[in-house]
Amino acid sequence: MGGNGKHTPFGIVDDTGQLFIHFGSSAKTSDFIVDSLIDWWSLLHETERQATQCIQIKVDNGPESSGVRTQFLKRMVDFVDHIGIPVQLLYYPPYHSKYNPIERCWGILEMHWNGAKLVDTKTMLAWAKTMTWKGVHSIVWLSKTIYKKGISLTKKAMRAIESRLVRNPDLPKWDVYIHPI
Repeated sequence: MGGNGKHTPFGIVDDTGQLFIHFGSSAKTSDFIVDSLIDWWSLLHETERQATQCIQIKVDNGPESSGVRTQFLKRMVDFVDHIGIPVQLLYYPPYHSKYNPIERCWGILEMHWNGAKLVDTKTMLAWAKTMTWKGVHSIVWLSKTIYKKGISLTKKAMRAIESRLVRNPDLPKWDVYIHPI
């Protein structure tokens, strides 16, 4: 419809109900996801960051963020070390996205800009910023970074990453805890 670009959204709904939408200019990769988390963390007020003792992330189990995706786990370990706070990754089982709040956000965003002519990036971002989730406007930003697809670690490199992960013995692919160094 006249648009000349494609933008992939990544979203975070925090415990307060604030919705953060990060649009990427390239593929949704493990690197894009973790860079989005870093940007989200930097947007938080210092008092929020200091009050956080552990971040629990409910993940949709997509191919770019699964509990066995080597690049994603490496980048998450780096993220944990960067912020100095443990992160627990909890994965939704396949075909259970209806329980993930971010999926409801995408439906509301679609309805919000239904019929709007998203002719360029500026218009798309402006429309996304006017969307509300639970009565609050979303925080929207754009990444212009071009991410390379298909990055994975060697088995040797992955052993070092695995040594940093605490996997729930009953749900090793679905519940992963990462401690900072």
